[in-house]
Amino acid sequence: MNKNAFEVLSPDAEDSGDVSIHEESKALSDATVAVGEHALNSKFTFWFSRRPPGKQQTPVNYEENIKPVGTVASVEQFWNYYSHMARPGDLTGHSDIHLFKDGIKPIWEDEANREGGKWIIRLRKGLASRYWENLILAMIGEQFAVGNEICGAVVSIRFQEDILSLWNRSATEQLVTARIRDTLKRVLGLPANTILEYKSHNDSLKLCAFFHLEITRVIGILMFS
Repeated sequence: MNKNAFEVLSPDAEDSGDVSIHEESKALSDATVAVGEHALNSKFTFWFSRRPPGKQQTPVNYEENIKPVGTVASVEQFWNYYSHMARPGDLTGHSDIHLFKDGIKPIWEDEANREGGKWIIRLRKGLASRYWENLILAMIGEQFAVGNEICGAVVSIRFQEDILSLWNRSATEQLVTARIRDTLKRVLGLPANTILEYKSHNDSLKLCAFFHLEITRVIGILMFS
């Protein structure tokens, strides 16, 4: 197991045995609701990724860096994982915590994400932990009321700012994306004039491909100049 999957857990969690980390070969959907637990409407999987310092990110190594932490099927299982996880504000470097519906991988190319997009909220440093908790509680609590549209959420820790994003299935459904935006503002307590950015995954893929081609072209020029 890659150490990345452990870095999101607080030090006591790794040794306590309270949280079992899924091996990548194990089906994450194995999580079941025990007697007496309160089932979630959907199972959710925590993922973690960290870009190694000085390494250029590409779609290939981005996917390789994403590691599953565990899947939860009940309210109790969620709090068991979450209470042992490092808060976003305690993470450093280029790190991401993802919480996605079970069976959906947090990459643009996943079938559930391919035609979708995400709402993006840029935060000044120090705010990510509180907003992240409010966002994922609203998500697992089905507060967005848009059927099966919600895929998952990501908190991205960066050097100058932190970023929250909420992913949905259908980028072209304007009524759905508008409802998600309005609910986001409400559950996070954002001021009415807060500007949120929506970006489709197709646009992100095209931009990524363009930069990859440009980098390849520049490297080729430097090698043969």
